[in-house]
Amino acid sequence: MKLTSTEEQLMELIWDKEQLFMKDIIDSYPDPKPATTTIATLLKRMQNKGFVAYKLMGNSRQYYPLVKKSEYFSKHVNGLIKNFFGSSSMQFASFFTTETNLTDSELEELKRIIDQQLNKKKL
Repeated sequence: MKLTSTEEQLMELIWDKEQLFMKDIIDSYPDPKPATTTIATLLKRMQNKGFVAYKLMGNSRQYYPLVKKSEYFSKHVNGLIKNFFGSSSMQFASFFTTETNLTDSELEELKRIIDQQLNKKKL
């Protein structure tokens, strides 16, 4: 299931803080802040999609994520690879390294990450 861009923005706050009350959520937004009813509607939709839940704390709801950020973005990156690169991770990697204007140091860091993964697979 996919979140809208507005829901993703809210989900980023929830992933970042892990547990938030409505007041914390609204305080986290820059001015002009969205209406409480707007946030409540987004949270309800995200609950229905299975992304967030809440615990009752007195009269307040403390929201928390049900889906890890890494799981959510992993699914979408894999979907992107499937849809745009014919499920070829190699085509994606080639495109990513040639078309994103990575600096030499970023390419070196990427090489280090790949080398680490290769070493893990050898063990």
